[in-house]
Amino acid sequence: MTRRISLISDLDSMYRILKSNERSTCSKNFCFFSSPMVPSNKTCILVIGGGPAGSYAATTLAREGLEVVLLEATKFPRYHVGEGMLPSMRHYLKYIDCEEIFDKHGFMHKPGACFKLREDLRESFTDFNALGPNFTTWNVIRSEADELLLNHAAAQGVHVYQETRVDSISFTGDPANSRPVEAAWTNKSGNSGSIEFDWLIDASGRSGIMSTKYLKNREFREHLRNVAVWGYWRNVTIYQEGTARSNAPWFEAMTDGLGWAWLIPLHDGTTSIGVVMHQDISSKKKKEYPGGPPSLKDHYLHELSRLPGVLKLIGEKGCLVEGSVRGSTDYSYSAPRYSGDHFRIIGDAANFVDPFFSSGVHIAMTGALAAAITICASMKGQAEEIDAQHWHNAKVGISHTRFLFVVLGAYRQMRQQEQPVLHDVNEDNFDAAFSLFRPVIAGISDASEKLNDEQIGKVMDFCANIFDPSVGVDNLIAVRKRYNPAYSSLTGPILSVEDVEKIAPGDPEAHKVFLKMNSLKVIREEADYSVLEKEGMYGYVANTVRGQLGFCRYEK
Repeated sequence: MTRRISLISDLDSMYRILKSNERSTCSKNFCFFSSPMVPSNKTCILVIGGGPAGSYAATTLAREGLEVVLLEATKFPRYHVGEGMLPSMRHYLKYIDCEEIFDKHGFMHKPGACFKLREDLRESFTDFNALGPNFTTWNVIRSEADELLLNHAAAQGVHVYQETRVDSISFTGDPANSRPVEAAWTNKSGNSGSIEFDWLIDASGRSGIMSTKYLKNREFREHLRNVAVWGYWRNVTIYQEGTARSNAPWFEAMTDGLGWAWLIPLHDGTTSIGVVMHQDISSKKKKEYPGGPPSLKDHYLHELSRLPGVLKLIGEKGCLVEGSVRGSTDYSYSAPRYSGDHFRIIGDAANFVDPFFSSGVHIAMTGALAAAITICASMKGQAEEIDAQHWHNAKVGISHTRFLFVVLGAYRQMRQQEQPVLHDVNEDNFDAAFSLFRPVIAGISDASEKLNDEQIGKVMDFCANIFDPSVGVDNLIAVRKRYNPAYSSLTGPILSVEDVEKIAPGDPEAHKVFLKMNSLKVIREEADYSVLEKEGMYGYVANTVRGQLGFCRYEK
């Protein structure tokens, strides 16, 4: 016991000595002796938020030898909805040596996703194996997955402080256009203080301290101003259990055409089932509920009655876990920029598309890696800081835009989505996100032509092909026997409508297969972080080699 006290005293003494001899916080040499209770008063990089975006960015930068402090307002594990992961997850985790941790944890294998978007048509299946080898992923319990990521960040050298909330940020001048330099914090123990930093990453989730409190530039999409209500069930049937599609999440449009549902099986034996609809529709339904406004649980169960596919999977044995029903707003939003002088904004702090297609964690990790890349590039003088900012803005915006149109395509399939308002689409991001596809989807060859509502509608129709229920594996196999398999491959050329007609005149089955594979290439563009090494923006591509993170010059 005496030796233990002596060791703690020795460490305390070493910490005080190190603190009295401050050196450059952006040194590649870590100082691992930080206070066991509170953060130090200075760091190279401050990350606000320990969710997937914050943990991933912090881990990536720590592995480059940089000092990183992460402040998380809550105590992990903490509950979070959003259990479905996309194919990119495995590749992003592999990059930070965390894939094996997820594999060993026992999360449920996810081979793809099933979509029943029209009551009069069969369901469609998006097979993640079709994207290439090792593109399957998991359905996760977010409290467990997020804690694994945060613990991994700490294991990689990130100084993690939970239950420590950032209350305010100080700037060198006007917050709208100057550099953040210091953050004030408080923790659950009643301690408070401030920490100076050279770089700031805001991964503070939907509260988004930089966007909402200082930049004040968050923009909401009226036509995706949705709300969700969900609960957890036991004894729900697994979709096509024992087949290649086993454990795939199920997405279904409601029979009244006014919303949709998710059904995601989890490894603890529960199933997450949620209903999403526009806030105005939800409010109207509650007002019209027989006998007066319903409880959240009654509202939830009533809306499930409009989902025959979900009810079939619940069956007679399905049982709602008592007290598990929750609700939240799922408003879609973005911003004109996601960076500024020595700061980056990522994850839900930056933007949010929609719960449909489960793009949240993917966009969070994409933004996290973009933040790490651009900070390193700026530090090393590989690019001017303003160019690094533009690159980050573009990458986060492109990823958001691609999935926005996948979601809008699905809503179009459900015959629910009206023509989107033009100002909801960032034109620069549109051009970059669909640079290869624009002549095909918009029917034009001049990429400089101004975007209009008609072209946006064509993009929605194009992306809706992803969910075409009339194209299955049998169709794909049959078409590949009749035509060059490269035409129906995700790595093959992109085919215009004219190309399709020339290759397969009068063959509607082939037309549908080619168009579906065309649209799936939108997802494949996002399925592997290595696309950052190929997707040139502002004259640069990413160098993702560990220890060399930053930019390389891009030459066409």
